[in-house]
Amino acid sequence: MSAVMAVINYILNLGPSVMMPIIIFILCMIFRMPLGRSLRAAITIGVGFIAINLVIGLLVNTLGPAAQAMVNNLGIHLDVIDVGWPVAAAISFGTVSVVPWVFILGILLNLLLIVVRFVKTLDIDMWNYWHFIFTAAFVYVITGNFFIALALALLTELFILKLADLSAPIVQDYYGLPGISLPHSSTVDWSPVGWVLNKLLDRIPGLNKLHADTGTIQERFGIVGEPMIIGLVLGLLIGLLAYFPGLSSDFGGSFAKILTTGITLGAVMLVLPRMVAILMEGLVPLSEGAQTFISQRFPGRELYIGLDAAIVIGFANNMTVALLMVPITLILAIVLSFLGLNHVLPFTDLAVLPFLVIWATTWSRGNVIRGVIIATIFMAGILSVGTFLAPMTVVLAKGAHFAIPKGAISISSLDSGAHLISFALVFFFSLQQVGSYGPVFLIWSALWVAFTVACYIAYFLYCRSHVPGIDDKALYVREEVETPENETGVGIEAEGAGGQAIAGQG
Repeated sequence: MSAVMAVINYILNLGPSVMMPIIIFILCMIFRMPLGRSLRAAITIGVGFIAINLVIGLLVNTLGPAAQAMVNNLGIHLDVIDVGWPVAAAISFGTVSVVPWVFILGILLNLLLIVVRFVKTLDIDMWNYWHFIFTAAFVYVITGNFFIALALALLTELFILKLADLSAPIVQDYYGLPGISLPHSSTVDWSPVGWVLNKLLDRIPGLNKLHADTGTIQERFGIVGEPMIIGLVLGLLIGLLAYFPGLSSDFGGSFAKILTTGITLGAVMLVLPRMVAILMEGLVPLSEGAQTFISQRFPGRELYIGLDAAIVIGFANNMTVALLMVPITLILAIVLSFLGLNHVLPFTDLAVLPFLVIWATTWSRGNVIRGVIIATIFMAGILSVGTFLAPMTVVLAKGAHFAIPKGAISISSLDSGAHLISFALVFFFSLQQVGSYGPVFLIWSALWVAFTVACYIAYFLYCRSHVPGIDDKALYVREEVETPENETGVGIEAEGAGGQAIAGQG
């Protein structure tokens, strides 16, 4: 099995910008697309991933230090340090005994579920298989039972693939991504919760009439409402909150940091959607080729290509909500800590908030007001789940030889807290491990499990006779024809779920 692990590590170390083009090219050949078109699509997708990661890296490198400065300014003292999603991934892969089995059986399970028509999503995002291993790692460290850990990892995958299927229509329609689904655990886990919360907001008088998105803001305020200017303004606000103490002692240096934060986030809001357009240029031929191949050989069948949620974070409404949630998350962490419901100090993963808010904005089709309300509820859960998983994270981190930062009693991450399915599956195995937080926290955690289960049941029951995000589309569309071009400036025209899309730079 060590040889298998070595192969898996080699593939993972290639990174998505190399691994994805190889996988895409192989799929294009399987779908019998012309060689030249296949090669061009594969290379374009690799370039798209490099471009997206460059802009995300710019975002992280700018927002990370600003978030750290904001934490210091607020004087927050919490004993669980948010060390970021890379550590969550590292400690998952550190559970070496289950890693190769999750990969091998996970791929086979995905293919089997497609063959028996239980799911439509072919998850080619191999790197993010660590999300399934995440569940297995926690269960294994608690129980020491290999088979239970493996079974729950595969159960997690089954849930994720089904959630990706059910949310694919709105992903394809709203974001203009034909044939694509998002089996990305720490985001799609929240799709049923976001759907339920959005439906609850529909029933609150007054609030259900409030609407604001980057399209309507731009229409009302002109250039001031453009995504680039919104990013600039929010960046200046975050920079001011982060660096204002230094204005008295080093005005020039601190003022430069504020300006740099503002212009950088403005650039991210403008450039990231255009990088997504490059990726789409490669994805569209693959999607068309896959659907043609399937329809010719299996009439009535449909296949979705499962990708990382990074391809949708660049839409302006998502980014706007994410930037607004940076200070809100810090304030929320303080409030919940006073109530004994949070011990996590938001830090590193504040830079990945654009991923965590996707399903806060998508169901309402980019309503920023609803997005902030729903994302705030999301973050309350994420902080508490991250706290819940902290004791076990420490054990796993030591096994992976991760050095716990000085001054930290424990570690976790916002991304770990976003693994809602993993939390629900691990909950009853881990009550003893989190007993030190007291009965109030355990009751709060149990309520989150109950709320999660209720949301999933309501969502699945609705999906039996409806297509979420499509059947109720008229409730949230502000214009007769809605395209993501209205909010991003990228020429992506959506013609409905599974319809054609044309991607290009606007």
